[in-house]
Amino acid sequence: MNTSLNQPLNIVILGGGTAGWMAANLMVKRWGSRANIRLVESPDVGIIGVGEGSTPSLRRFFQLIDVEEHQWMPRCQATYKLNISFKYWSPVSGIEAYSHPFPTQVDSFTKRAFMVNTRTRRMGLKTHTLPQDFLLNGLLANEYCGPKAPANFPFKLEYGYHFNSGLLGEFLSELAQQRGVAYQQAHVTSVEQHPNGELAALVTDSSEKIAGDLFVDCTGFAALLMQKTLGVQFNSYKENLFNDSAVVAPTPMLSAEQGDIPVETTSTALSNGWCWKIPLTERFGNGYVYASDFISADQAETEFRQHLGLLDSDQAVNHLKMKVGSLSQHWSHNCIALGLSQGFIEPLEATALHLVQVSIELFMQQFEAGGFSAQNRAQFNQQMAERFAGVRDYIVAHYKLNTRDDSEYWRANRANMALSDSLKQLLHVWYSKEDLSEEIARQNISTHFDDVSWHCLLAGYGAFPDLHPNQPGKGDLYQEQGVQAFLSGCRLNFKSHRENLEALSL
Repeated sequence: MNTSLNQPLNIVILGGGTAGWMAANLMVKRWGSRANIRLVESPDVGIIGVGEGSTPSLRRFFQLIDVEEHQWMPRCQATYKLNISFKYWSPVSGIEAYSHPFPTQVDSFTKRAFMVNTRTRRMGLKTHTLPQDFLLNGLLANEYCGPKAPANFPFKLEYGYHFNSGLLGEFLSELAQQRGVAYQQAHVTSVEQHPNGELAALVTDSSEKIAGDLFVDCTGFAALLMQKTLGVQFNSYKENLFNDSAVVAPTPMLSAEQGDIPVETTSTALSNGWCWKIPLTERFGNGYVYASDFISADQAETEFRQHLGLLDSDQAVNHLKMKVGSLSQHWSHNCIALGLSQGFIEPLEATALHLVQVSIELFMQQFEAGGFSAQNRAQFNQQMAERFAGVRDYIVAHYKLNTRDDSEYWRANRANMALSDSLKQLLHVWYSKEDLSEEIARQNISTHFDDVSWHCLLAGYGAFPDLHPNQPGKGDLYQEQGVQAFLSGCRLNFKSHRENLEALSL
């Protein structure tokens, strides 16, 4: 590997898609003339272009590459995202739906009341504990408000996006090429290696050799470089997460007369998995994520169509297979993996692009800190292993805590004891009425999901004991501190989501 940088570093990215083009844009922006970047993509790779959601980190990605919202959002059918609404995951609790809003600065005034109320409720005392009623983005989502406030509103809002993933890949491709990234369509038939095992060159079907100092594997589940060439082990999460398939289809967006565009992703529990509904400007993206061990593809499609009201429709659907797990190493020799080639955790909390972005940024930091060498490779791999494990545990908790009893799938998820020590301890602290925030800090696991997110999940599921027969009739901070009035006053600063989107075209 070229470590001196007396000459530009030759970087070869194999595979496009959102992950590959995110890497190309971040690298060309950060390293500029210090790197020659080439992205090689098979001409046969199809683009499904499903609706996809993000966490707030995608907003930071566009800030890092100096792209404004009006430049990319209309082109990619993008909408704002403040919240994820979960429906019918815990019917026994009596909670039909709960939300996981993205926390904002305003929530610093109300989150203590939320956490204290959940602790009080764990003592058996009656308090208000629905997370969406304590966090500003939950209220805004409920009222179809966008995240854009006037300049005199003194608090920063966090938000993500919904977008057409195919169109976003096209936008990022054009941008990267404009900024100097070379693009080549080619079929790679083999990979040459140096005697020490490092990758030397990609060999195409026309016998061209594409040499590089650093390679980035974005070849999806095939993991052509990391698994098939370097032999890096893939660790399956099958015992933790049962879902391995999906069926997807679009449905029409509401007209202005029919109502406002939602500003949240909806996740609805079905018989053997869950269905996402993602609002784009032109349509809704929908998908049923399920476990093929419990339901066939045909049965899943029928249930999916019924859920969408398409049972008698000729609307085409796409069936997808998912390989849930992660590599044992995300950086091996002179190659890093990104996107599906490094691992995949089902899209329940929209973490896919977040993990891609974190991977790229951490890699660039560690690569530079090590003098553009592999000096910090072990540290990077440890960081990524911890992040994948943290996301996995949070997703697993959604299934472990479910209270559905309508299928063997949900009962098996609830009975599943393939939990990490970290997750076991978090649940122990919660049910023991101890301080969950302290435990999250002790474990140092708030990188992806902080104490507010964990309280949203556990309170949203109604994971509480029975109420005590004697109630003091006080101690509900939602009422005593006027949380509803405070957030309702903040909400007056915000316009509708549709108005926010229309402003992007002005």
